[in-house]
Amino acid sequence: MTMAADALYTLAARVGERLKRDGLMLATVESCTGGWVAQAVTSVSGSSDWFDRGFVTYSNDAKCDMLGVSAQTLAARGAVSEETAREMAGGALGRSRASAALAITGVAGPTGGTPDKPVGMVCFAWALRGRPVESETRRFEGDREAVRRQSVQHALQGLLDRL
Repeated sequence: MTMAADALYTLAARVGERLKRDGLMLATVESCTGGWVAQAVTSVSGSSDWFDRGFVTYSNDAKCDMLGVSAQTLAARGAVSEETAREMAGGALGRSRASAALAITGVAGPTGGTPDKPVGMVCFAWALRGRPVESETRRFEGDREAVRRQSVQHALQGLLDRL
C-alpha cells in the first residue's frame, strides 16, 4: 500500500470507528470522485457495520433521479455548487438507511473548468440526521488524480470533524 493509500485507509478506519461507536450508518454521494470514498471505506474490514451505501451520480440526470436534486438548483447554480452538494447529501439521507451522509461534486480536470468554476474547485456537504446540512467549497491543486484524492481525504476528515 502506498503512503497516500495508507493515509486514506487510516482516515476511513477512524471514521468507521466513530460511526460504529455512535451507532450511525454512512451513505456517500460522489460525482467527481466516482466512488473513491466508497472504495476507501469498504477497504476497512467490518465496514458493513457502519456503511450503508454509496451513490455515484456523475450526470445531472443521475443527481435528480437517484437523489431528488432539483432541476431548478442545477439550472440556477450548476452541478458544482454548495447548493447542489447540500441537496445531494440530503437526498442520500432520504433514500437510504443512513444517519450520516457526505457529498462531493467538483471539477477534477484537466478539462471542464471555467473562470467561475476552475479546475480543482470542489464542493462538499455533510448531513447528519436531525442537524442542518453543512457545506463548503475548496480549491485543490494538482492533476486529476491529486484533486480527486484530496477531495476524498477532505470529505472523510470533514465528516470525522462533524461527528
